[in-house]
Amino acid sequence: MSEEQGTTKRGHLYLAEIYRLSDYDNNPEHFVSTSSLAEIFNVSAPAVNRMVARLKEQGFLEHEPYKGIRLTDEGRRIALQQLRNHRIAESFLVNVMGFSWHEIHEEAQRMSSALSDVLAERMLEMSNYPTTCPHGEPIPAPDGTMPPHDDQPLTAVEINKDYIITRVRTRESDRLEYMAALGLTPGRRFTLIHVAPFNGPMQLKLDREYRIIGHNLAELIRVKPAEN
Repeated sequence: MSEEQGTTKRGHLYLAEIYRLSDYDNNPEHFVSTSSLAEIFNVSAPAVNRMVARLKEQGFLEHEPYKGIRLTDEGRRIALQQLRNHRIAESFLVNVMGFSWHEIHEEAQRMSSALSDVLAERMLEMSNYPTTCPHGEPIPAPDGTMPPHDDQPLTAVEINKDYIITRVRTRESDRLEYMAALGLTPGRRFTLIHVAPFNGPMQLKLDREYRIIGHNLAELIRVKPAEN
C-alpha cells in the first residue's frame, strides 16, 4: 500500500468517527471537536489538524474555528460506507468467528479499511444478514442511507415501565465486558424500578434479577418501550 493510499484509508476512518460522534448526539449537523478525534485515535492535536485540513480540501468536511468540524454530504456518504464495512466486519467476527463483542472494535477497524464491496457482501451473507452490529447499531444500506433511530437514552425513560435495550454506545472493551456480565445487551427486556435523585444510580429488573447501574453507564444505553 502506498503512503497516499494509507492516508486515504485513514481519512475514511476519520470521517466514520466524525459521523459516529455526531450520531451519538442524535444530530448529524452537530460539530465535533478535533480534541475528541485526537483522543479516539490516540494521536497529537497537530496530527488531527493535518488530517482535518486534508479532508476539508477534498470537500469532505466543514471546519469552523471555535465550533469544530462536521461532514459535508459527500463526507457523510463516505463515512456511512466506512461504517457499513466496519459493522459488517464486527458482525462477521462475532457471528462467524466467535469473538466476543468487547474484542472486535480494533480488529474490525483494520479489516473494514480493506474490504471490497464483494467481500463485504459475502461476509454479510455468512453472518446471516444482520441489520445491526453486535452492539445494536444499525448497518447502513449499500446506497449510504441509515435507518431512522426510534430509541432513547436509558436516562430519559420512565420508571415502572418495560423496555428493550436496542444498542449500547461505547466501544471500550472493559465497559462492554461489564455490560455483558450484567446482561445489559441488545434485545434484553427489563423494567426500570427506581432512579435515585441528582443523577444517582438506577435500579433495573431483568427477569427475576435486579441490577443497579450508575448514571454514566446508563447514558451509554439506548432503549425503546417493550411491546406487551
